[in-house]
Amino acid sequence: MTAVKDYLDERHDKLDFYTKAITNAHGQNHPEVFDVRQQYIKLCLDARDSKNLDENFEKLRQTTHDYAIPNDVCPVFEATYHMLEKADTINTGV
Repeated sequence: MTAVKDYLDERHDKLDFYTKAITNAHGQNHPEVFDVRQQYIKLCLDARDSKNLDENFEKLRQTTHDYAIPNDVCPVFEATYHMLEKADTINTGV
């Protein structure tokens, strides 16, 4: 748990900014990014409270189709999904 919390803490400012940015830039064509934003906020709160994050990451995998990057998105969108996927990997220990 500590490793994923540390990872999220270290990237909090960037992920917070990025998850907001992709809703503005891609929300019209990719409405799932609004759910990604909300799920990221909940993930951070749960990590802060030392809760089990398995369910959080399961929802993110479902919403993002296992962090699949659409063909028509910017590098910020891609980086957001990569960082969330890395946090998921740390959480699962894979």
